[in-house]
Amino acid sequence: MTQWHEPVSGFQYQTHSLDLSAQTQAERLTACGIDPAIFDDDVDPAFFIGLAIHAGIDSGISAEGNINMLQRLIQHRPAKLGEMLTVKGEIKSVTAVPRGQRVETDVWFEDAAGERVISCPRTSLRPQAQTNANSGAGDKPRPVVDDLAVLRLGESYQLTPERVKSYSVEGNSIHYEQAAAERAGFRAPLIGGGMGVHYLTAQMWHDRRPNSFAASIYFRRPIFWDEAVQVGVIEEGDSWTGMGLLKLLMAGTGASQPAKVGTELSLASYQLA
Repeated sequence: MTQWHEPVSGFQYQTHSLDLSAQTQAERLTACGIDPAIFDDDVDPAFFIGLAIHAGIDSGISAEGNINMLQRLIQHRPAKLGEMLTVKGEIKSVTAVPRGQRVETDVWFEDAAGERVISCPRTSLRPQAQTNANSGAGDKPRPVVDDLAVLRLGESYQLTPERVKSYSVEGNSIHYEQAAAERAGFRAPLIGGGMGVHYLTAQMWHDRRPNSFAASIYFRRPIFWDEAVQVGVIEEGDSWTGMGLLKLLMAGTGASQPAKVGTELSLASYQLA
């Protein structure tokens, strides 16, 4: 059985090697409803969000019930399918907040030369059962998408419980078990942050294939496993400055609801391939 550790500042993750095969990428992207051919022989960097979380799990840091608040995703250069990478990581800080603990981690993936290929710094909320606070997890960043009207709309996708369960893996049952989601205060299971980011990166590779980029990703609202989503892009001239994954429909209502931003992505840099 895994020996779980309390997160503490300075905790070092175990180092190990991994690679992502073309078959695995195709299976997981197909589960999302995304054509894997969009990425050619590049690894979709959204996969590294989940891989970074599992690096913590493998090192004894539980992800059960944790809520991803801010995910940075930095592609220093494209990772290639089948390329062996070494994962390293550490907990940078643990801060008490009204709803529990705010945990800052840094996880990165190095190539054979010891150069960073992908970096995945992350801020998550570790809720604590003894608190009754409904808010209070630290400063809330300003919205990336101030006005939905400025977005150029891209691809849309319909989520289903079967699709989300096919994508999700062990580690945090709020993504695939109704009872676990309800215990955490949600009406239904919600997609993992990394799953939602696949829809954004797929739009990147489809429209403007990047060599490198640095993004900050904010998880504003839960996206449930029976909702529809659509990608929106903020363009300034020839540049992209941000993206949003919009929640289009509350399932079971039989009527459309005003679109709301579920996930936002702010681009600090973007270099085309």
